[in-house]
Amino acid sequence: MLYVDTLTVAEAEQLIKQYRTGSSFFFSSPRKTLLTQGEFARLTYPAASEAVTLPQRVAKLLEDAKQAGRTHSIVVGAIPFHINQPSHLFIPATVESYDELRFSSEAAPERPQISNYEVHPVPAPKQFKQGVNRLLELFQQGVLQKAVLSRTLHVSLPQALQIPQLLAHLAFYHSHGYTFAVPLIPEQSLASNHISDPEISARTLVGASPELLVTKKGLQIKANPLAGSAARSDDPVEDERRAAALLASVKDRYEHAIVIEAVAEALKPYCSKLDVPSEPSLVQTKAMWHLSTEINGVLKDESITSLDLALAMHPTPAICGTPTDLARDVIQEIEQYDREFYTGAVGWTDENGDGEWAVTIRCADTEGLSMKVYAGAGIVAGSSAEAELAETSAKFRTMLAAMGLKE
Repeated sequence: MLYVDTLTVAEAEQLIKQYRTGSSFFFSSPRKTLLTQGEFARLTYPAASEAVTLPQRVAKLLEDAKQAGRTHSIVVGAIPFHINQPSHLFIPATVESYDELRFSSEAAPERPQISNYEVHPVPAPKQFKQGVNRLLELFQQGVLQKAVLSRTLHVSLPQALQIPQLLAHLAFYHSHGYTFAVPLIPEQSLASNHISDPEISARTLVGASPELLVTKKGLQIKANPLAGSAARSDDPVEDERRAAALLASVKDRYEHAIVIEAVAEALKPYCSKLDVPSEPSLVQTKAMWHLSTEINGVLKDESITSLDLALAMHPTPAICGTPTDLARDVIQEIEQYDREFYTGAVGWTDENGDGEWAVTIRCADTEGLSMKVYAGAGIVAGSSAEAELAETSAKFRTMLAAMGLKE
């Protein structure tokens, strides 16, 4: 495999021009940028034995590649919200790796200009608020502590999105986050179905997540859960007020504490040292303020992989709820649609177990002239249906703005 690991800056415009819809995987974080082309091997589904875990299957895929003479292999792709559903993970044919993505111009890349599109919300706003109120009843009964309720916008477009253009816009405005594009149809399927123009037909998961699930290098690990959010304001004074109110919010700090406790408990068995700050901080995106806690640890054993750690935490209460199994069941009953890869994980792991996984939020699932955009809100005691609906609308803005659309 051609593996270019230059540990240098990548010029964003030139790198993104090399992106090919349907065959490229793109992942950019503050620590590493990857652009891959083609496929060497793909993880098959279902597993031959239910006793074989996803990390074991990925390790076998990497070992088989090594036996075939391919060195420095990595596995890239996406893991769904429901871990029993198929993951889209594969070893690319070629990989370019850089440690930073830089734009040569201070001007934002041109974004798509789309008109005459149609938007169908699922569930409708009224049904979403009814779902929030149903959760509040369960909290009063002591059944649940937290649940994350989401909704999606089904968008019909007059022409297919240009994914490279969308990626450039997302990466420019979210350089401190995790910009990604994952081909969800195997390259072989495009060829076997005689699809000559993947720009029209290829299914792609694309987004700009603010949330790191886990990163691992050697024995060092880091997780950065986010929970508790407030919409940004164009007025600097009002924006500062909203940030301060979020940091002081009893309801949001309670929601955040639930997530941090669960993540720390999931990581502790793997670590000889784990640093969990006692107070959250604030992080910002173009659309949102979030409560954030950066957790750093030292592993007991270097053989523990980034995928082991990601799956030990997934799904965190930041995107599911507490208790996890009950929250997942309640979510499925209330939402009445399949999240698929939304609130899953996207990223990579290599043959040493090093890697990086982001939580798959602020994303869209695109295919030809159709697209699904997702947003969710963490519901706890003290939440209000109207406020949570407004929060999801604010979170939609990341993807809609990048596409030149409005809800």
